[in-house]
Amino acid sequence: MTKLYNTLPRETIKAYTHITYMAQIKRWIVPPLITPEADSALSAFPPILKQILFNRGYATDADARAYLNAKPNFNTDPFQMTGMHAAVDRIRFAIQNNEPIAIYGDYDVDGVTSTALLVQALQILNANVRGYIPNRFEEGYGLNNNALDELKADGVKLVITVDCGIRSPNEALHARTIGLDLIISDHHHPAEGDLPPAFAVINPKQQGDIYPDKDLAGVGIAYKIAEALLDDRPQTADNSQLSTVNTQHLNNLLDLVALGTVADLAPLVGENRFLVRKGLRQMRQTTRQGLFSLAGVADIKLAKVNAGNIGFSLGPRLNAAGRLKEALAAFELLITKDVVRAGELAQLLNIQNSERQRITRDMQKRAEEIAMSDDPDAYLLFAAQNDFNSGVVGLAASRLTDTYYRPAIVASMGEEETRGSCRSIPEFHITEALDQCADLLVRHGGHAAAAGFTVKNENLSELVMRLKAIAKEKLSNEDLRPTVTAEAEVLLTQIRPDLFEKSLKYLEPTGYGNRDAAFVARNIKVKNARTVGADAKHLKLSLEDPEGYTHDAIGFRLGEWKNKMPPRVDILFTYEVNEYNGRIGYQLNLKDLRPS
Repeated sequence: MTKLYNTLPRETIKAYTHITYMAQIKRWIVPPLITPEADSALSAFPPILKQILFNRGYATDADARAYLNAKPNFNTDPFQMTGMHAAVDRIRFAIQNNEPIAIYGDYDVDGVTSTALLVQALQILNANVRGYIPNRFEEGYGLNNNALDELKADGVKLVITVDCGIRSPNEALHARTIGLDLIISDHHHPAEGDLPPAFAVINPKQQGDIYPDKDLAGVGIAYKIAEALLDDRPQTADNSQLSTVNTQHLNNLLDLVALGTVADLAPLVGENRFLVRKGLRQMRQTTRQGLFSLAGVADIKLAKVNAGNIGFSLGPRLNAAGRLKEALAAFELLITKDVVRAGELAQLLNIQNSERQRITRDMQKRAEEIAMSDDPDAYLLFAAQNDFNSGVVGLAASRLTDTYYRPAIVASMGEEETRGSCRSIPEFHITEALDQCADLLVRHGGHAAAAGFTVKNENLSELVMRLKAIAKEKLSNEDLRPTVTAEAEVLLTQIRPDLFEKSLKYLEPTGYGNRDAAFVARNIKVKNARTVGADAKHLKLSLEDPEGYTHDAIGFRLGEWKNKMPPRVDILFTYEVNEYNGRIGYQLNLKDLRPS
């Protein structure tokens, strides 16, 4: 950081320091206490769990049990999705007539798992099917005409997209022109009033679609297609079950659903929560050779895998292939049955992930310097360079957003076009901002918190100026500090192992959209403090509660507190199992702390 300071003007350093400081001062939010009515309705549950359920909107016994059991309280029949009947009929026709089918995916974990899932589902039905994943660097995101031409020339009759295609009307028209039938399945937001002219479009976010859950990941929608294809119930039966064989086939695909859904940060509520919980159960007993090998290089015990392991270990390794080269290695890993090949691919992904981490660190430093020297007071941070790796720009943008709590764009400039990746904060919908600049863009798409775009270089300056103006208008009156929400303020004496075993573990899977339960405790005595990890980044504490019980605590990226640690602190923390060298214990995971 000192090196960076020394390269910047004094005024920039002042602004840089201020917004970094403000981004580090988190707002603690503790919801109101449970109402007497809800307290009575949830009387069957322990006190802290009652408060957690109430905070999350479950104020009746039935709703609370449905949530804890991860059971959707709505109809999940895939045929409710617009286009599903037409898609299934066309796929079955292709199978019956041995027409070659291509599953066209994306190069991230969601796209790779979606491709693997639908390829394997169609193989169950004896389809002539292959997977196709474009090269990020040569072909870019989504459908492209050259790939469609190649598939057509290779005899493919039907192309099914997964996790892409909803914003590719020109490419869909090209497919029609060359005689390819195209089924688009995607979970990204469609452009307003501009659906691609495909044989069928499956996307619960499209206008008029009645499917009740709009938050499925791309792999979740691929799973719904598989569910519809494997539906062998008689037409006249009411609520009858699928055959045992087909149910087992679908269960065997759920590990892929868990991988893609968690890695893509789809909210873990509704049907996603149901599918990921079942998917984690399937992962713990999987026969998928590639998953065994990937878990081995990541030092993850599959028998105890959780959503956090996917988000921080397995997902990044699967993503590394598409970020640095091409995603075919990740796709092959997920479908291979060859033990030796699975081991080779897992090692390759592990090496690529280490290289990706190094490139990301270097790019983040350079992007930070560019953004800060250009416009340190901007409400949207922007950095572009011609040697930025386009596969890693999104990670660098994410680090900028985490550091400064501002929307950020990091872009790779080519000879004629620039490809940018965006990350944002809850106060700013980045895809809607890009929509307002659509006249300048070659293509764009994404979600509220993440998006990507391609722009001609001659339009880049105008795009950046316009996006910064939109951000300033939207954010200038906001208190731009990250928010951390706790479930309740507690006495540290209430935090014991039985709290986890009787309450907290039933909240899983936790992650984006279904946060870990966090608590605030005040005036806690610090018995011991030390730093751990590379560069002393992390903080290890021993904390004592009023009854003299000692709690182990870890604070990731809080190492700077070591030299200014007060004797007593207020803490905001989660409570988790900590397994180390075969010993199982519990620890507080500090999300923030303050002097008491």
